[in-house]
This record gives sequence, structure tokens and C-alpha cells, in this order.
Amino acid sequence: MAEIFAGIDVGTGSARAGLFNAQGVLLGSAKRAIEIWREAGDIVEQSSDDIWEACAGALRAALAEAAVKASDVGGIGFDATCSLVVLDAAGAPLSVSPSDDPRRNVVVWMDHRAVAEARAIDETNDDVLRYVGGTISPEMEMPKLLWLKRHRPKTFAGAGHFLDLADYLSWRATGSLARSSCTVTCKWTYLAHESRWSDTFLAAIGLNELSEDSHRRIGQTIVPPGTPLASGLTAAAARDLGLDPGTPVAAGLIDAHAGALGTLGGRATDGAPGDPTQRLGYIMGTSSCIMASTAAPTFVPGVWGPYYSAVVPGLWLNEGGQSTAGAALDHLVRSHVAYPRVAAEAKAAGREPLDYLEARIVRRMNRLSDAARLAGERHVLPDFLGNRSPYADPDTRAAIVGLSMDDTVEDLEIHFVAGLCGIAYGLAEVVDALGANGIASHRIVASGGASHSRLVRQILADATGQVVVLPETAEPVLLGAAMLGALAARRYATFEAAMAAMSSDGIATAPTPADVADFHSRKRSVHRMLRQMESEAREAMTYAL
Repeated sequence: MAEIFAGIDVGTGSARAGLFNAQGVLLGSAKRAIEIWREAGDIVEQSSDDIWEACAGALRAALAEAAVKASDVGGIGFDATCSLVVLDAAGAPLSVSPSDDPRRNVVVWMDHRAVAEARAIDETNDDVLRYVGGTISPEMEMPKLLWLKRHRPKTFAGAGHFLDLADYLSWRATGSLARSSCTVTCKWTYLAHESRWSDTFLAAIGLNELSEDSHRRIGQTIVPPGTPLASGLTAAAARDLGLDPGTPVAAGLIDAHAGALGTLGGRATDGAPGDPTQRLGYIMGTSSCIMASTAAPTFVPGVWGPYYSAVVPGLWLNEGGQSTAGAALDHLVRSHVAYPRVAAEAKAAGREPLDYLEARIVRRMNRLSDAARLAGERHVLPDFLGNRSPYADPDTRAAIVGLSMDDTVEDLEIHFVAGLCGIAYGLAEVVDALGANGIASHRIVASGGASHSRLVRQILADATGQVVVLPETAEPVLLGAAMLGALAARRYATFEAAMAAMSSDGIATAPTPADVADFHSRKRSVHRMLRQMESEAREAMTYAL
């Protein structure tokens, strides 16, 4: 049996590929950029053909880096952002864009064109909405589909297939139109615990056409993640990816959910298997997701779910998150007048700007936790694209208090740390909402680019009062995708076996002394004031615009 497994992860800006052995050791990886188009009205679009080409280029490069032959790869798994792909009946792209550009057939997850449609769906008060935290997000697919029906009726009527991006990739690889229960349950309102779509809900929201022909356009066959699809890679897909025809291909996952798979069941430092129900996953990227697994369904207002078997079969998933995390921090730092100077200094030092800023800060600190005190008088509510949870308000916007006219790099450091604290308090709000509804934890497994920062992990631990663990692997999302490949190849019989064999915990960061906890408690009170002020300001201006 081939003992190497490929994972392909499609994020917002790039496709990445990694090759892992059966013990979860990364052998080689590569990435390729993805084109993205932005338009007025919060429109963000991509091309499914461009994404596939990026996946293929990344995997071929990873194979070369790892010096792995195609015959050595036993299986492949895909994960991707929860973006909407629209194809005609023959599988060709259909434009979703006001530009009519035929390449632009993907409505990206962060596209917020469908805010009005999300509100209209909420007004139905349908029971299905209980399983998305009571309020549907414009990031989900039903509001986007309703927008297409209202604003691009020819595209909506002519579409043969509406697919989540991960399902598009598995279809492109195998020809199978089977949908992953992860994608359709978490983003399409499929009721996995009852194995059905709700036709009454589809009719109530004005999308009764999606019920036609046994839900042909949105998914007739729903399978668990990791299920081997069709006869594996088609000859055409194998040529593109540099693998052998027939290589097993798994039903995929949403990208953050692949990160959860790659971290939550990993071996503890003492070798004991991890228990997903006792940990929270915090997957950091352009946005962030907070994952909690439970044995029984738990409803948490403003937090998505509970979703049955969305990641680990038999467990329920609650999913909180922040619509902007890494993107918010990048925007904050780039908007400061001192950023060009820092960028130039960082380039001269051979570092990224945020890493350079962090290094400047950390070397002055006797205790890493004290870095947060730099932001004692500056406070950031980083909801540039609304609040995903626990307030479920897409109209929320960012707010900053404590700005001066200081244009020095030292002031940019304050700006940077204030942004980190704002992101940490958003996480703490979700942790508190989960705890208030009976989902308690004392350990957060953090993954994604920013999680590799010592400063980030310390602020997260101090803001939440929980131990923050970094996975042993540097690429937990890619590892989660590769685990799917191992499951499709039947190298492991269960998710639990794959997680225990291929993932493990790494460095743990504990909360620090009481004086730091008090500091963050006070800053969190200001954070709540900012949120209240921002909401009241919008309300005051509602009838003036």
C-alpha cells in the first residue's frame, strides 16, 4: 500500500499542497496564488478554472520538492473556503458577476452582496435557522443563491450545478457530484441529523426551484468527509495533478474544518489520544473559526450549528468565528502612516512586516504578557466585515479609540498590539458564549499562520484564561486534508485512528499572573463599550442617511 497522502488546501488567496507520510510528517509543500476580483458593494469573485490550475501547480511542485513519485501517493483530500461555484449543465463556468466576465463564476465566502437576502431569510423564522445559530450569515450559500435569483436570473436559471468549492474540487478530480456532509450541512442548511434537505424551508425563502428533480442542482448524494469518490482520479485530473489515474479521492472539508480535523484529536504530549469534545479549535487565517465538538446537540445563540457529523462522524459541531482576523490585522497595520518605513526596514532585515514588528516588541519585554500593556490606551473593535459570532451582525463595523497624531514606528507597535487584543477579545466572546450554554473547555488548539507567533498565543491565552496549544505540525490544515486522503485509501479505518496516528500537540502557552488577567478584564470592558457605541451610532443614523 502506498504510504504517502496528499492534501490540497484552497484559501482565499492561494492554493497549497502538502505530502505527508502515514505518521503525519510533512515531506514537501508548495503554493500558488489565486486571482481575485473585487467590486463595489462588497463583491468578491474568483474563477474555478484558475483555482484548479493553482491546485495542480501546487501539487506538482510539492511532489518535486518531496521527490515523491506518483505511484507513492495512496490518496488525496481537498479542503477549501466555503465559496459558491456555479456551473452550467455541462460543467462549464457561468458568470456570477455584474461584469459578465465568464471566468468569474465563484462567489467568494467573504462576499457580502447578499446581506439583504440573509435578512429576508431570517424573517421566515423557519425551524432550519435554529441550526445556524438563529441567524443566517451572508457568507452562507442560500443568501447568495437568492441574490443570484434576484439579480442574475439568467445565471440562476441556466445553472446545472451549484457547488461548494471543496465539492467542486472533488468533482473536478473524479467526476462525482456527491457532496460532503460538511459543506452542505455547515453552509447550505442541509439537515444531516435527518439526512434531508428541507423543502418547506426552500419554498419559504423563495428557492423552491432547488427542490426540483430531487435536489439535483444542490446535491442528491450526500456522503461523510473522507468517503472515497467514484473510481478515484480521472485520467484528465491525474494528468493535471501529476498523479496516477484511479488514486483514491476523498469527499472534502471546508478549510477551517480541515484545520479542526488536523488538530483536535491529536496525541497529547504524554502520548494519550486527544478528545475532540474537551478542546476548542481556533483556526486563524484571513478570517477565523472556533470549533467545538459535542456528543449531544447544543444550541448557542449567534454561533453556527449544531451540525451533525460535520467533521468527526457521530459528533455535533458548533462553529463560531470572526469575519476578519488576519485580514483585520493586516489592514490596521497597513493603514498606519509609519507602515512604509516598517515595511522597508523589514525587507532590509529579510522579514515580513508583522514578524518584524513583533520582534521589536518582544525583545523589550521581561514578560511576554506585558506586551499587551502597550495598548493600554488604544482599543480596537476589528469587525471590518461585520460580526460573525456571537452577535451575528453583518452590519457591525470596526471602531478604534485612543488615536493620537504620533506617526512613529513605536505608535505603529501600539496599533499592532491593540489589534491583536481586539482579535483575542472576539475569540473570548465566543468562548464565553459556548461556556454559558454548557460547552466548557480549558484548552484551545490554535492553528493557521498567526498561531505560530509567540506573542499571539500569549495574548490569546491571557485574554481567554485558557491554555493555548500549538500543533506539532506546521501545516495542520494541509494535514487535515491529507488525513482525508488516508481515509479514502483505507489506510485508517476511522477518523479517531487517523487523528491519533497523524497529529499531535506541540508547544503549550499558559495564561500568566493575575495582574495580567485584570488588565485584560479592564480592556475587555472597553471592548464591550466600543461594541455598544458602534451599534448605537448605527441606530442613531439609520433614518438620517
